[in-house]
Amino acid sequence: MIVLHGMRATLNQTQKALGQAIRGIRKEAGFSQEGFALEADINRAYFGNIERGEKNVSLSMLLRICAVLKKKPSDIFLRAKM
Repeated sequence: MIVLHGMRATLNQTQKALGQAIRGIRKEAGFSQEGFALEADINRAYFGNIERGEKNVSLSMLLRICAVLKKKPSDIFLRAKM
C-alpha cells in the first residue's frame, strides 16, 4: 500500500468528523445507538465503529444511515464540515 505523507492522518480526521456528525444527528433524532442499529439493520458494534471514525463508511451504508435519519448525505457532510 502506498501512503502519501500526511494522507493517512487526513483520512482518519475525515472518518472521525463524519462519524461525529452521524452520532450528533442520530442523538438529535432520539435514537440510542442500539435502537438505531436495529432500525437500520446494521450490526451495533460496526455502527459504533463508524461513529467513532474507526471504520470507513461505504456509500451504500451512508445511504442506509441517511434513510433512517431522514437526512440527505449532504446534510451529514455539512455537519462534518466537509
